[in-house]
Amino acid sequence: MPPKVLLFVVATLLLVSTKVSSNNDEEYSSKALTVKPSVPVSVPAAAPAVPVKAPIPAPQVPNSPPPANPPTKPMPKIRTIADCEPLCGQRCAAHARQNLCNRACKTCCVRCKCVPPGTYGNREMCGTCYTGMMSRNRPKCP
Repeated sequence: MPPKVLLFVVATLLLVSTKVSSNNDEEYSSKALTVKPSVPVSVPAAAPAVPVKAPIPAPQVPNSPPPANPPTKPMPKIRTIADCEPLCGQRCAAHARQNLCNRACKTCCVRCKCVPPGTYGNREMCGTCYTGMMSRNRPKCP
């Protein structure tokens, strides 16, 4: 037999067999729903009622304002580079390369009029001027 005819015969057999099996499934499922069991099914007796304790509601607190952030020291006013030196000295105290850190810190301090508190982090306290200053696609300000 040529291959096209053989392929056609196989495809036809598969189509017929799937059609027959799907019809049998429908008949079986409809019979299963309508056939009544010959053995009576007994329903188990209900368990004795056990009292269930209701959960204890959380105590209602009157409308109080959300807790405020703890008060922080206001940031010092910076007018000249002389005001930046002690602040940058504190900022760069723990830095591995203190001269480099101090030089960058003073530049940022003079331009942005701000030095963040602490030796690391808190950059967002000085705003976008301090956080947005870049050097070689890295933040310039320590």
